[in-house]
Amino acid sequence: MSVGHIARLLEENQIPTIITASKVFEKQLQAMHLPRVLLTSNLAGRPLGKPFDRTTQKDIIVKGLDLLDKAQENGTVAHYEI
Repeated sequence: MSVGHIARLLEENQIPTIITASKVFEKQLQAMHLPRVLLTSNLAGRPLGKPFDRTTQKDIIVKGLDLLDKAQENGTVAHYEI
């Protein structure tokens, strides 16, 4: 089961989701028509950044929560820029 399937199941049960991923997957994620996606320039497998880089990790999480609060329509894709 992919992240897209899980997100859709959660959303169907009134649980909002944010997918945080590396921008190398942007085309694939847009094709999935997910509700909210936050793309970062970090390496695949490390969408929140380097291990122990708590400042960047926290900043990305806050940006994701902001997206959750402000997204106006399904399929919103935001980019996190360092």
